Amino acid sequence: MATSTQEWIDELKSISVLELAERIKALEEEFGVSAAAVAAPVAAVGGGAAGGDGGAAEDEGSSTVDVILAGAGDKKIQVIKVVRSATGLGLKEAKALVDEAPKPVKEGIEREEADKLKAELEEAGATVELK
Repeated sequence: MATSTQEWIDELKSISVLELAERIKALEEEFGVSAAAVAAPVAAVGGGAAGGDGGAAEDEGSSTVDVILAGAGDKKIQVIKVVRSATGLGLKEAKALVDEAPKPVKEGIEREEADKLKAELEEAGATVELK
């Protein structure tokens, strides 16, 4: 089972984005860590409680949020297009994410970026939550 780091990286390059996301989630659960926390450790310092439907008072809380797709609505194709644009997923992976709602679209992103993505998804007909 001794493989070099380069072999491991090459294997990761050969799998789909959806499969990679599943592997990352499995690693997070196995080791009790979060890839989002590693990517933005300074943003996690703010603390505070997040929840509700948004608003000015909540901006003071956590500086990073998760964008959760609660439902695709009637314009599923438009929602898939926005998800692809925001995440870089392929068509198949973006469709799977939309079909499996409620699912996180992006996690641990800045509040401003999350609000923009929420507006784009809602304009496409989706129901979105920020957590």
